[in-house]
Amino acid sequence: MSAQPMFFSPLVDTADHHRELRESVGRLVSKFGRKYYQDCVKRGEEPEALWAELGAAGFLGVHIPEEFGGSGGGVADYNVVVEECAAQGCPMLQLVINSITAPIITTHGTPEMKAEWLPGIAAGTRKICFAITEPDAGSNTHKVKTQVVSDGDGFLLNGAKYWTSGIDVSDAVMVVARDPEMETGDGRSALSLFLLPTDIAGLSYQPIEAAVMTPEKQFTTFYDNIALDAGALIGRRGAGLKQVFVGLNPERISAAAINNGISRFALNQAAQYARDRSVWGVPIGQHQGVSHPLAEAYVHVQAARLLNARAAQLFDLQEDAAEASNMAKFAAADASLKALDQAIQVHGGNGLSYEYGLADLWFIARLHKTAPVSREMILNHVAQHSLGLPKSY
Repeated sequence: MSAQPMFFSPLVDTADHHRELRESVGRLVSKFGRKYYQDCVKRGEEPEALWAELGAAGFLGVHIPEEFGGSGGGVADYNVVVEECAAQGCPMLQLVINSITAPIITTHGTPEMKAEWLPGIAAGTRKICFAITEPDAGSNTHKVKTQVVSDGDGFLLNGAKYWTSGIDVSDAVMVVARDPEMETGDGRSALSLFLLPTDIAGLSYQPIEAAVMTPEKQFTTFYDNIALDAGALIGRRGAGLKQVFVGLNPERISAAAINNGISRFALNQAAQYARDRSVWGVPIGQHQGVSHPLAEAYVHVQAARLLNARAAQLFDLQEDAAEASNMAKFAAADASLKALDQAIQVHGGNGLSYEYGLADLWFIARLHKTAPVSREMILNHVAQHSLGLPKSY
């Protein structure tokens, strides 16, 4: 497998330093590469060595303010980091989780919370997972049943979540909970947001067997009469949903970056194979039946990357990035599945071999067609907010 993906097209860069950042991240991650990541998955281990080097190099904190150990760059820089890791064959979902939790703490956390958690996230020495999804709520976050009530000067938390990624290796979990004491009777649930250590009494979890081949494992989590002090509350009580949205657009951007990186890895592998593999005396890439589908996939991937770069830029400019972020995730998921499918096809039978590093990327790419927001909900958003059509849900 080649180390550096072959295209760094400046088309998608929204800042002068992005190419240098891409090259720096690519050099670091290429020392580990696809085989390292595959071995971590096979052994059921986290990519700790890679994570530590990313943190030491400052790449995990590019979107975190300088006063808390980051470089203060923003989501546009973080998009570059996430994409380049995936482009080297290491699509780490923890990077997506960090894109949610760090902006929320930066914007709504107490000074003590920021000082305690942000430097560790930036350095790669601390991890926070995120718990919002519930079996009976789905995309309707107002229907969550995990609930918090006042308990003296603190709170009491009860409920369950599922598809909580990486709680087994996290130091804390950020939980979205219904807060009935803050409801106003308008039919909409009030939500509050809390940060609690994963070793707190009353927290337990069990693994979910899943097809996604990543080091990060998925869990159902249980919160049984967990006593929280007042310092666990993030931001304003009852405003949790609004506060969560500070992290949801970066989450969509980072999820898209994972898929765009997978696309680049797949196209690079396919193009190299099409140049090297000869049948009947000529490289198979000389045939338009091979080259045209790859070229078309490349066009769609570049369009998805450009849209995602613009979404990240809008977020950093504190403009409305919802439309661009949703469309970027939608486009990246579709483009990556087409690029990956074509790359597998170019390899023939070898495309199904783990040795070539493609087949086991399939469900990671497919994941982001469903999560963190389904393509159907994105289409609902575009229909309602972009086209002005009546709300359908």
